[in-house]
Amino acid sequence: MGYFEELNEMFEVIKERDPAIKSKREVLLYPCFRAIRKYRKAHEYYLKGDYYKARKISQKAAAKTGIEIHPGATIGKGLFIDHGHGVVIGETTIIGDNVTLYQGVTLGGTGKEQGKRHPTLEDNVMVSAGAKVLGSITIGANSKVGAGSVVLNDVPPNSTVVGVPGKVVKTNEERLDCIKLQRSEMDQIHLPDPVELEICELKKQVEDLKKVVEALKEDK
Repeated sequence: MGYFEELNEMFEVIKERDPAIKSKREVLLYPCFRAIRKYRKAHEYYLKGDYYKARKISQKAAAKTGIEIHPGATIGKGLFIDHGHGVVIGETTIIGDNVTLYQGVTLGGTGKEQGKRHPTLEDNVMVSAGAKVLGSITIGANSKVGAGSVVLNDVPPNSTVVGVPGKVVKTNEERLDCIKLQRSEMDQIHLPDPVELEICELKKQVEDLKKVVEALKEDK
């Protein structure tokens, strides 16, 4: 793909997900554009076995953009890294199509694994600011990771995971009635609170127990 084709493609990607962009030329000012272009070049050298040259390109890009993408990572089309400072993508990371990462995101290892030791993010995943996804785990397609979360286990498709450690609080659009979740495709803020979810579940159990007790009283 040529330079201008990449420019046009990235403009369409950013326009879909960032209301701040107003003109195509602004793409040149987005760190993710430079970081991803350099990653593609470094990845080619990595696949050829020229690891030094691959790392040299990626480290220069990291110094200029604040986004560190290991050249061994596998990245699909349509990746958007918003702001990007502090983003780290490890060597065996696999990223599907149309994934969005925000600043401070780490797709890292745990330090204990061999071989595939970094996460797999399937298509249309969003990882919010400051979140850490660690180890050889899979974040299922169309899932969302809340800001500041630390995810250490697999997340099923169409899910929302929040907290430290990360807990799945919403799957397949299901939620408890007492949680009024505001929905927006790129919303990082209005996510379910796992503590509130637990409280909701406890309240429900208490109400059920009350009904049982009342029923027993009536039988007497």
